[in-house]
Amino acid sequence: MYRVVQWATGSMGRTALRRIIDHPDLELVGVYVYDDKKVGRDAGELARRPVTGVRASNRIEDILALRPDVVIHAPRLSEPYERQNAEVLRLLGAGINVISTAGFHHPDSHGPAYAAPLREACRLGGSTLAGLGLNPGFIVERIAVALTGMSAELRSISCEEIADASSMPAPEFVFGIMGFGSDPSVRDITRGPLAQLFEELFSEVFHGVADALGTQVARLLPEHRVTLAPADLTVRAGVIPAGTVAATEWRWRGEFVDGRCMRYSVIWTADPGWHGGRRHNAAQWRLEISGRPNIHVTIAIEDPDPAAPHMRAATDATVAIALRAIPEVCAAPAGFYHVPVSGAFNDRLGPMLRNADERS
Repeated sequence: MYRVVQWATGSMGRTALRRIIDHPDLELVGVYVYDDKKVGRDAGELARRPVTGVRASNRIEDILALRPDVVIHAPRLSEPYERQNAEVLRLLGAGINVISTAGFHHPDSHGPAYAAPLREACRLGGSTLAGLGLNPGFIVERIAVALTGMSAELRSISCEEIADASSMPAPEFVFGIMGFGSDPSVRDITRGPLAQLFEELFSEVFHGVADALGTQVARLLPEHRVTLAPADLTVRAGVIPAGTVAATEWRWRGEFVDGRCMRYSVIWTADPGWHGGRRHNAAQWRLEISGRPNIHVTIAIEDPDPAAPHMRAATDATVAIALRAIPEVCAAPAGFYHVPVSGAFNDRLGPMLRNADERS
């Protein structure tokens, strides 16, 4: 039995809270909330479950006093990216393992000034920090990397995500973090703090892949694009005025020091009539491994209920990844936790394979 605290109760956090309450091997001992209106409310009420006797708090001191085995850290992303680090440092330093769905996939990618305090907090507390999720965290770092194991010759990796945000309920997320409704004549969201936030988050994917392939990131080149609404669009979170951002493509080309490259694209649309040829009620990814052979894989994560919000399936998947990792993270040595990926491409036999290729 693992004693668990759920940190934050937004869309991701509420889903995690339900799964923790329902799981026979997890004991919910605390809930941390940011909204003052939720303070003192029973966790069951917040999660649409029976009364649990566990009441929400907005004081980190209350969470530290509980001494849980692990905190499921699921706040919304915020600017700047490192804003959440202070709370995580306190948890780790107190000996509490942290599984976060809001970053920390590859802390070392941001350099010693970012990673060293986190690593030191893990050392002092004997705790482990794990950044886990669907994307970042799983689609590229685990699936695409594993696919490279079928490559006799690897040239490049490409990943494209497309997700429909039109049914997302939170205006502060849709119009804030996602950037929809921004007027490009007033603010170019492909530059500045929002673009920096996403580059810091998604750059961790490139560094994770580089580690798996035995190389390093040489540079990242942003190639972001936005699509403007042709007319007013009414979505669940509000109205996107004509001429403002209705879809974003956060895209980077990464170059590795060994000459290989990786393209990574995250497409979010708030236009319920536009799906880029994909299925309506699913988050989807297209993976391409170029080399010998070329490999193409499409992944769709779909809710069994056709009327479900578009991103519910992706939220379920993210929470499942985080909760399934609890035993491994709690048993891991102090420091940063990295999910082991077997079967990735390696070039130790490269000369032999290239010679064989010439004879074929």
